[in-house]
Amino acid sequence: MGKTRRVRVGEVEIGEGLPLSLVAGPCVIESESMCLSVAAQIKRLDVPFVFKASFDKANRSSHHSFRGPGLEDGLKTLDRVRNEIGVPVTSDVHETSQVRLAGEVLDCLQIPALLCRQTDLLTAAARTGKAVNVKKGQFMAPWDMTNVVKKLRDAGCDNVILTERGASFGYNRLVSDMTSIPTLQTTGCPVLFDATHSVQEPGGEGTRSGGVRGMAPALARAAVAAGADGVFLEVHPDPDEARSDAATQLRLDDLEPLLATLVDIHAIILKL
Repeated sequence: MGKTRRVRVGEVEIGEGLPLSLVAGPCVIESESMCLSVAAQIKRLDVPFVFKASFDKANRSSHHSFRGPGLEDGLKTLDRVRNEIGVPVTSDVHETSQVRLAGEVLDCLQIPALLCRQTDLLTAAARTGKAVNVKKGQFMAPWDMTNVVKKLRDAGCDNVILTERGASFGYNRLVSDMTSIPTLQTTGCPVLFDATHSVQEPGGEGTRSGGVRGMAPALARAAVAAGADGVFLEVHPDPDEARSDAATQLRLDDLEPLLATLVDIHAIILKL
């Protein structure tokens, strides 16, 4: 696979030799007003930024958990964010039936980690003509993601991003291997590091996943030092009251100082 390592998502370019990129937003769309407010606040931080929020969390631990507004209403919210705030938007798709409508609005389609090998979903996403970001499955070795990339490229998508988000380490535990980042980059794709999902304890609280929010900044710093092209951070105005991933989302007010540090680390790495 070639060493391209640059992908365009809307007006944002992500990849080798470029400024650190940021994919961020609340885990799930809780309200249109909150998404607009969060996107506007992050945009002011003046980094290459793609807004992320899920219209449907189809993989919640319990079927009683809040899933989001659904496909059509969620895409309307993301379309407003895109047009009114002026930033590219992304969200995850879980079924091939969601892909066509999602591709009409989203600048990048995200494939969830647990679905990263689903050929039909990958192929449908590739054929939208939009960028595709694939979360590496917790069960996947980084070198095995070459097959995922090949599926997308064979279906016509060259704008592929990979995201590292930890590997399974026993029950309810994840561990982050920073050597995964340069390994994934050998595919020719830019690589993001998902710091907030990497501190998750999947299903660790019975009917919901737990996690250790305070460790996300440390992992983000390590990932950028390891050469990540960007970071993926779920942020919320009041994480403890978030309707999804309350244990791992970062407080929105804490994003700016963390991002400043990450940008400085990335600048050093670019000079090496």
